[in-house]
Amino acid sequence: MPRDAFTTIMSSLDNPLIVVTTAEGHERAGCLVGFHAQSSIDPGRYCVWLSKANHTYRVGLRATHLAVQFLTSADLALAERFGTLTGDETDKFAGLRVGPGPGGVPVLEDCPHRLILRRVVLVDEGGDHVCVTGEPLAADSSGPFEPLRLSQAQHLEPGHRSQERPDPPTERAAARGLAGDGSRPTSMISVRATARSKQDAQRSGHHITPPAGVPT
Repeated sequence: MPRDAFTTIMSSLDNPLIVVTTAEGHERAGCLVGFHAQSSIDPGRYCVWLSKANHTYRVGLRATHLAVQFLTSADLALAERFGTLTGDETDKFAGLRVGPGPGGVPVLEDCPHRLILRRVVLVDEGGDHVCVTGEPLAADSSGPFEPLRLSQAQHLEPGHRSQERPDPPTERAAARGLAGDGSRPTSMISVRATARSKQDAQRSGHHITPPAGVPT
């Protein structure tokens, strides 16, 4: 496949940017994300793709909920904070107004356009990002807005290269005793969705990871 043509098409789409936040135990995480989309109308589903290099991905493996904050054209500074710093070394939430959401997910209160998702399933098909599908529990918006797009933030240097795979997972996680997987309650909808997704994955060769606490 011509790589240049693929890159041209993808860059022409100029995706809107979001900040995805999550938490497990006392450890909070968040990152700038450009890969995301609605994936179902009924039932409502939203997908985000997290880089395997990121602290947020490693915390998200154990989390049950995500918050998706849609950035506006005035939020470049927020994009820089969550896109260029690494949660392995820095508390990205320091100094921000942060409220608690379902499952302990941190919500950026100065971002009025957001979704709260309950994680349904995680799909790892072998690339450098994993797909997390979520069930929307809540949606908030102050009205129509102009999104911050990739072209407006392309000068930002990411906190991790996409090929990085930190091991141990994070120093901050290890310091708090949160490096291992933990048991977390989940809903039956997650169990049923995971069972269906596992059957599909077995036929396709893809790897499915349910939220922590879901029987496999």
